[in-house]
Amino acid sequence: MQPTTAEELAHLAQELELVAGAQLNDARSELGGHNVPIQELGALLLRRELLTGYQLERLLRGDRRGFYYGSAKVLYQVGAGAFARVYRAVNTADGGILAVKVLRARYNADAEKCKSFRREGEMGRLLRHPNIVAIEDVGQEHTSSYITMEFVEGQTLRELVKIRGALDLARGLDLMVQMASGLEYAHRRGVTHRDLKASNILVSSLGKAKLVDFGLAGIDAETGDKALGKVEHPRTIDYATLEKLSGMKDDGVRSDVYFLGTLAYLALAGAPALVESRDRAVRADPRRFTTAVPLTTRAPGLPRDVVDVVARMMHLDPLERWQTAADAKRALEQLLEKYSGETAAAPSPSGSAPAPSAAPAADRPKVTSRGSLMLVERPGKSQQALRDFFMKLGYKVLLTENPQRALARFSTTPVPADGIVLCAQSLGEPAVEAFNTLTSAPFFAQVPAVLLVSPRQADLVERAAVDERRKVVATPFHSSAMARLLDELLEKVA
Repeated sequence: MQPTTAEELAHLAQELELVAGAQLNDARSELGGHNVPIQELGALLLRRELLTGYQLERLLRGDRRGFYYGSAKVLYQVGAGAFARVYRAVNTADGGILAVKVLRARYNADAEKCKSFRREGEMGRLLRHPNIVAIEDVGQEHTSSYITMEFVEGQTLRELVKIRGALDLARGLDLMVQMASGLEYAHRRGVTHRDLKASNILVSSLGKAKLVDFGLAGIDAETGDKALGKVEHPRTIDYATLEKLSGMKDDGVRSDVYFLGTLAYLALAGAPALVESRDRAVRADPRRFTTAVPLTTRAPGLPRDVVDVVARMMHLDPLERWQTAADAKRALEQLLEKYSGETAAAPSPSGSAPAPSAAPAADRPKVTSRGSLMLVERPGKSQQALRDFFMKLGYKVLLTENPQRALARFSTTPVPADGIVLCAQSLGEPAVEAFNTLTSAPFFAQVPAVLLVSPRQADLVERAAVDERRKVVATPFHSSAMARLLDELLEKVA
């Protein structure tokens, strides 16, 4: 039943154990009693962070489900695909942060889809390695199948390259060594991934690479962990086409090595090795593999030995590839040791070879990102839009909705980001208070900050304490102007 009064909203929130009775009583006291508009109570619960926007929205609709999956209490949605949605959640047992992947409702009655989804979780739960996303729980809440796993604060390799282009050579090699480490561990347990792609690699804000989604993983009948059970050999159409082309069916280990090579190609060239398409006919065409643009054409400044290692991983003849992930990892580790601290040459815009006068790689400027920002904004469309905006400018973006928590994180060493953006449009006075603390407290003297305000918040603008590192920006603003401002602020503390 949809609540229509503040008391009905409070009763539902308490009944679902989202807000404690004592907290509701404090909120009522601040509002002056029980007889207040439902919107005012909801806004106060948001402001005090007793509820998230996601939780309040569902409560106002009268929903009683979708708040808990096992021991995970959902905070807000962080991603969605055709098959499932992903939420940020808190573990009610220990307060830790989790990710919850929930199968979309339209598949709940599809036995095969549910089986495949649960298999992904069960497979991942038995693979424990620093470079594989840890699965905590697999279950069903009412009619919804779910998987809870460690939460990785960051982005996929696909998103990372889309924003930054080709990665620095050392950075790219480091990520590849980590991916190969996770893959080597899985292979030692007799598990092949069979769906390696850039969207199945998560890269944390601290630079940790993790493999995710073992939903199509294969299990070796002889070396595979018996606890993982017996299954057929599922694989994506990409794997099936490669194996048909090479004449090696069910060649899981060496197929994984090939697609690990395509990830290295993407990281170092800033462009995919294979034509990307959702069209099954395109993906099933062998010419997609035989006509791949050579890495030397896409990234002509890469050292020859780096190109050779990637080319060997991607050799169409499986007998000519690195035969195991361990072999590929050793080769990548040698390259990383040799080129640590160096950068990749920027790829040619057209994919063609450079002009003869092109400068050698050693003389080219390093390819660097703009840096990182912490965005302080309530979860919802505005937060997502701002996150996407700053990511398109080239920044890594960390998220929080609590200004005081943001200050606490910037009180640590090293600081979590190069600068901070506080959104006063939704957060109001708390955002201004945090902004002024950054300006006045000596400990935060080197932290650049931007306070975003709406044209109607002239009173907040007047109270904002600005200086050379802290600026106020009114919305709407042009991307070029914001980029220049951030470059200027961050340069002052570089």
